[in-house]
Amino acid sequence: MSIAITTIAELKESIGQIGAALHCQVDSVLTKQTQEQKPFLEIVLRDATSSFTLRVWSDQPSYDFCIQLRPNSFIEIQGDFAMHPKFGLEARNWSARFLSQEEESALLAGPEDVRKKQENDFNAIQSFISSIRDPRLNALCRIFLEELGDRFKRSAGARNYHHSRRGGLVEHVAQMMRSADALATVYPNLNRDLLLAGILFHDAGKLWENCYAKESFLMPYDLWGELLGHIPIGVELVNRLWNRLKEKPEFTKWNLLSPDSDLVRSHLIHLVAAHHGEKEFGSPVEPKTPEAIALHYIDNLDAKLEMMANAYRAGKRIGQDVIERVRPLPANLVVPLKPVDEDRH
Repeated sequence: MSIAITTIAELKESIGQIGAALHCQVDSVLTKQTQEQKPFLEIVLRDATSSFTLRVWSDQPSYDFCIQLRPNSFIEIQGDFAMHPKFGLEARNWSARFLSQEEESALLAGPEDVRKKQENDFNAIQSFISSIRDPRLNALCRIFLEELGDRFKRSAGARNYHHSRRGGLVEHVAQMMRSADALATVYPNLNRDLLLAGILFHDAGKLWENCYAKESFLMPYDLWGELLGHIPIGVELVNRLWNRLKEKPEFTKWNLLSPDSDLVRSHLIHLVAAHHGEKEFGSPVEPKTPEAIALHYIDNLDAKLEMMANAYRAGKRIGQDVIERVRPLPANLVVPLKPVDEDRH
């Protein structure tokens, strides 16, 4: 009888022990020793949804197989999985094998629900960009997607805290654009065009700082990303693409528009530079325009709600309806109140 193939996230959310086959990629393999000086392995495994650490004891039947593993290997772990209150996800009574080429391709494509969500989110981003009325900002955003769309699709929103998965940046940007679109109807004085463009570019530097390799769930450390960080890279990227924009024959006509083209560029750069809100959190300048303030809070809100959602799914319960604090959230979480069910009397 075949065993269902599942994901790391699904296993972390399951209750009790579940028998399953997990397809994943090896991130790292460390050889350690127990207190009795017996060797064991700590293998970090990843898929499109999450990661977990597999501990392989020297008397485990698959120890000899696992000691040969290297980063980037694609493997199947088949056995019983359960959440340990202290150590997190654990595998029991398991065996391991390498994946076939077809299985590797299917794994890299991601689970169907995640793949469809990210496709829908990318389509939403394109739709929002198409709605930008300022031709300069519209063209700049389209150049970005045309040149860097593939890299954008495999970048994460962060390395650890929020949207920390392949394609997570697309999810983050799409949700921020939905929020900005709604907010612009409540505050009509906001420059919607500028705000949408700022959201697209605010984390564009993460295409280097938090980008996955083409055929991998592993996120390498990029020299440019380490030397500069995503905010300075984003500012430089806006300037580079703006110079490309100036090569278009239409730009001469656009220079007759009001506000002035260089002023538009400066305000867009300010949104990228100020989106962390305070200098102590990495912004070289604090938000000084309504659009910069709005972008900062939309960004922070989406990141925090994503972290809370992850904690509710897989966090450690320490009391009735209480989940242990997940940093950088400020406190323990309480299960949210459900809306009233008017069908029940």
